[in-house]
Amino acid sequence: MARRLRFIGTNSGNSGCPTLYEDLDSGEVLVQGDVVTDPDDIAHLRNVMDGEGFVIVPRVLLADFAPKEAEKAPVVISFDEFETMFVTCEHNAWRLESRRRYASDEETDTYRRFITGEDPAWDLDDPWCVTRREQTSLGKRFERVRIVDNPPTVGQRYLLDNARRNNAVGEDIRNLWRSDAERLRLPADDFWLFDSRVIAYLHFDDEDQLTEVELITDPVEVSRACQVRDAAWHHAVPYDTFADQMPSAG
Repeated sequence: MARRLRFIGTNSGNSGCPTLYEDLDSGEVLVQGDVVTDPDDIAHLRNVMDGEGFVIVPRVLLADFAPKEAEKAPVVISFDEFETMFVTCEHNAWRLESRRRYASDEETDTYRRFITGEDPAWDLDDPWCVTRREQTSLGKRFERVRIVDNPPTVGQRYLLDNARRNNAVGEDIRNLWRSDAERLRLPADDFWLFDSRVIAYLHFDDEDQLTEVELITDPVEVSRACQVRDAAWHHAVPYDTFADQMPSAG
């Protein structure tokens, strides 16, 4: 069905191009302008999908006529789409882990072995580990800061042991006491920051199960996440050094 378009404005006189239109049903903005066809120009664009096109418009057109406010609906992606971000990211992925437990950990054989005092027997050849090694071999960085309570929860102790596996496949895991995180005014959030430009915010329910992944690209929010990353990373301690600081489980 054809879109119902409303003319927003143009600064091109009587030539009719470039121009902005608004979709009356979806609120999306349609841009009319000169088509970019030079392969060298298109080669500089990111993540070009089949069927996508590009037009050139003067900056003043957007400044004068583009909507200044928008109702932002959350952008939620599937877990499969989330997993692909670790392959499609260009240079780094950084995570803040602040929860006291993750229900998904407790469903694993490694967790069950850990809480009974056995070696978790990490499998460094499982698909997750293979993919991480492949991506780090391309020069990509995967880093995490894990917030730990004092005394640590069982789940936090498990993740400290888990860091041995992550480190072995190329991740850099660091830890920070919760008291230090609070002093630094770090948020009590869980998120991944990809390439310093997009946040994958992790939502959990009351049972500590991951329920959805929300993408955030707002430059203000991304800048804030970068500041959180820089502060946390500066003060966090490598996992093996941190392990020596941990009080005994008894």
